[in-house]
Amino acid sequence: MLLRYPATTAHRLKPLGFSLWLALPAVLCSTVGVAADQRENPTANADDAAPRLEQVTVTARRREEQSQDVPTPITTLSGANLESQRIYKIQDLQQALPSVNVAYVHARVSSFAVRGIGNNLASDGLEGSAGIYLDNVYLGRPGMAAFDMLDVEQLELLRGPQGTLFGKNTTAGVLNITTRGPTFTPERSLEVSGGQDGYFQGKGTVSGPLTDTLAARLSFYRTRDDGYLNNRHDDRTLLGGEREGLRGQLLFKPNDDFSLRWINEYNTENSSSGSSVIYGAGPLFWRRAALVGANPQVGESNIDGRQNVSVHQNASSVEANWNLAGGYTLTSISAYRSWHFNPANDADQLDVPVINDFGYEVHDRQFSQEVRLASPKGEFFDYVVGAYAFKQDLGNRIFTHLGPLADLNLIGANLNALNNVNSKVNGKIDTESYALFAQGTWHLNERLDFSAGIRGTYEEKDANVQRFAPEGGGAPVVIPGVVNGNAVRASQVGAYDTGDLHMHNAAPSFLTSLSYHFSDDVLGYTSLSHGEKSGGVNLAVGSAPSAGAESLLVGPERANDAELGIKSQLFDHRLQLNANVFWTGVNGYQATTYYQPPGSLTGYQLLTNAGTVRSRGVEFEATTVPVRGLTLNVNGSFNDVTYLSFKDAPCPSENPGQTNCDLSGQRVAGASRWIGNVNGEYKWPRIDGIEPYVTGSYAYRSDSEGTLDNSDLAKIDGYGLANFSLGARVDYGDGLLDASLWVKNAFDREYYLAVGSGSNGLYTASPGQPRTAGVTLRYDF
Repeated sequence: MLLRYPATTAHRLKPLGFSLWLALPAVLCSTVGVAADQRENPTANADDAAPRLEQVTVTARRREEQSQDVPTPITTLSGANLESQRIYKIQDLQQALPSVNVAYVHARVSSFAVRGIGNNLASDGLEGSAGIYLDNVYLGRPGMAAFDMLDVEQLELLRGPQGTLFGKNTTAGVLNITTRGPTFTPERSLEVSGGQDGYFQGKGTVSGPLTDTLAARLSFYRTRDDGYLNNRHDDRTLLGGEREGLRGQLLFKPNDDFSLRWINEYNTENSSSGSSVIYGAGPLFWRRAALVGANPQVGESNIDGRQNVSVHQNASSVEANWNLAGGYTLTSISAYRSWHFNPANDADQLDVPVINDFGYEVHDRQFSQEVRLASPKGEFFDYVVGAYAFKQDLGNRIFTHLGPLADLNLIGANLNALNNVNSKVNGKIDTESYALFAQGTWHLNERLDFSAGIRGTYEEKDANVQRFAPEGGGAPVVIPGVVNGNAVRASQVGAYDTGDLHMHNAAPSFLTSLSYHFSDDVLGYTSLSHGEKSGGVNLAVGSAPSAGAESLLVGPERANDAELGIKSQLFDHRLQLNANVFWTGVNGYQATTYYQPPGSLTGYQLLTNAGTVRSRGVEFEATTVPVRGLTLNVNGSFNDVTYLSFKDAPCPSENPGQTNCDLSGQRVAGASRWIGNVNGEYKWPRIDGIEPYVTGSYAYRSDSEGTLDNSDLAKIDGYGLANFSLGARVDYGDGLLDASLWVKNAFDREYYLAVGSGSNGLYTASPGQPRTAGVTLRYDF
């Protein structure tokens, strides 16, 4: 019997409904995150000209440009847009961005994928396919971004391979987050929010001059909630906890030709993130659960052990900019960041002592240095050249504490091989990466531009994985010629050392782009690019004892990309409409396969270069101000992401006995075909210092494969989420008071952020937050 959590009809939105969502707003389109001039000048009178969309400045090509003049697909979200939609966590971004999938369990097990590429949830020895940058600093782990986004100025999503201008190579895209810097004009804000399930969030910022040449900014937040997932065994409430952070900055600007910005920040989390429910399972899981007297239920959490994660992060960066003679600009960015993740997990999803505690503790430190030189603007040829160095020291500790029922559940017979055994694996990987890059644009005439970029990267990685001899447990059962419990213990938790592992790689990246201004407000472009993602090492013993230590090495992932797009501003800049088509081929796609040693009753998941993936599709973005006070934003995408070749894929648990399956021609895990987001804000005219407003958003994504084996038991159903708020901005004292009522997931849709696979053919899922209502008070003064 195969069980799967049933989705009610009310929780499903059919593709036809999504098509209607696309068709209706398509007439009103433009780039997400732009606001009307009225927002910047709320005192404008009714006799002014019709409202227009303001220009958005981006740094996608490492110099300030108007977004509509950059020949690459970019989506921008302003800090004000994030705040109005109450988007303050990385996992919420897929409700606002096209072609984005964020799979989130907790800070370590998370992935940020663009166009369906980059959906591997966690591997400490690999980097992400999509790069995340915070204030121009590359984050070596996706979990480094898993804190509340504090005091954000702007967010930019660049899709497609990015390597000729950004620090690290990526095959899928870049998320570039810029925070607000110190100001020489005093700024102060304080915000408090409260809501259901014990939700509380406090945020504050103060900024201003210390001297004529030195300014400072201090921002902080604290967020807590009780959680929303009930654990049947002891009636605990899970998926709650607290996060807090602090960012301090100094800006030294002695003249117009030099500035230095020093940023320091600290973040911490203590929560029960990572808690999950049983989503589905094959027959083996149910048999083994009955064998140990457990009664698990689909859709429930029912654990008897601890569930906790503790995360600490601190960082420091210095960015210096010089305006040199002749209009040149020199930029230097030096950065350090450390990240410590420590979990405690009951990993068996049973209320009996099988796996008492299991987890990956991670210590990560990174250093980076980037130097860039930008040529003057307005010449026939302008360019950016630079150098980048990155060093990362990462170590993990995999700990497993097994209980007295481990053998019955994990092996199916009591051999006393694993009962009450403790095991520890230490992994370490040191990475050094160096790159030279350059990109230039030839302005062939007033309308036609040709751009080309190149990058050369050299990387070295040194690693070691050591599993220590097991501790605890009694004497294994040995029946000569029949069963050998000692052999089972040795194969599962026996001592093993890979010795020193080393890999190095030299990789080129390139970009060519042609753009043409059909008019001042319409830009067409096409581009070809090649990017590479670094190789890595499996920091778990896995296949090494039988297949050799070299089986833990993973080669680089290479992507070729083609784009064709158009950007337009219509109706006197009251409407923007951008659209593009793309095709991306990925060779050496890094994914999880299944390896079963000869003669073994158990196998291992093994991260390797699985095969070839093709991602192709259409994206559009839109913004309009049809009437004064109303801003509408729409974006959407169709992504067809397919394994062209994946012959040694893991098999789903509903096919017991099979070790490897061929998924060639099937969909890539975690990639929704259809994604659509719409949001809007209407502000009534300000009367007597009072400006009422209402906001609304709706985010839809179609179904997707939940796990890398494409199991029918792990498919994630499509869903749509609606959020609303109602409030007013009031002149109060020397500042502006903003009071609002809000509701997230207004129709209480059931949805899941990620699905994972466990032992015995079990699939677990991380449920999204149910309907939550609250109130927010903000005072800017």
